[in-house]
Amino acid sequence: MRLRKRQRIVLVALVLLLGAGSAALVLAALGEKVSLFVAPSDLAAGPLEPGKRLRLGGLVEPGSVMRGTDGEVRFAVTDGAHSVPVVYRGVLPDLFREGQGIVTQGQIDASGVFRASEVLAKHDETYMPKEVAEALKRSGHWKDGSTGAPK
Repeated sequence: MRLRKRQRIVLVALVLLLGAGSAALVLAALGEKVSLFVAPSDLAAGPLEPGKRLRLGGLVEPGSVMRGTDGEVRFAVTDGAHSVPVVYRGVLPDLFREGQGIVTQGQIDASGVFRASEVLAKHDETYMPKEVAEALKRSGHWKDGSTGAPK
């Protein structure tokens, strides 16, 4: 009887230990994949640590797009109140253009330039990513009557 009780305690402890270890591994893996959404005004309000994975959303600032011969594209993302310079190397979405609502994913460097690894543009004229719409509304640059407005 005493041996069975000890075996159960050891088994329960082993199951709890394995469960805690598995949960720790899952959380560590997810922590590397999660990216915080920021708007240009959020970056202006306080510096974030360079190298942290972020999603930056807003509008492509008119007159800011410069294309290099090596496939590098420089542009600025704005929420109407502040702008952040962005550098991206790769193929841009077909819908990318000045004044377009976009979300970029990447990292901010020590000089304050956002190094994008991915650029996403809205898929039609009636859609605005929720985060971008909320950032524009917070900065006072959301146009009433636009679709995709945060509720």
